[in-house]
Amino acid sequence: MLSGILRSDRAVAVNIAIMRAFITLREALGAHKELALQLAELERRIDGHDGHIQNLFDAMHQIMNPSEPPRKQIGFQVREKCATRYG
Repeated sequence: MLSGILRSDRAVAVNIAIMRAFITLREALGAHKELALQLAELERRIDGHDGHIQNLFDAMHQIMNPSEPPRKQIGFQVREKCATRYG
């Protein structure tokens, strides 16, 4: 539009630069829109997997740190208390 009014080489160059800037902006917005759509699709697919992933981590922790069975005590154990009478 500027080049239509001023009719100079500089006005034409500025007009071309403005159009290129708008084209670049439109492409960038389109790329972000597509990226946002892909991210939303990924979130939708992974949404139900949180519980499964947590189960996997729990299983891995159990494998890495197995619980040890209680150890049998060694030595003499009194099974019943004796009542002693003094007096």
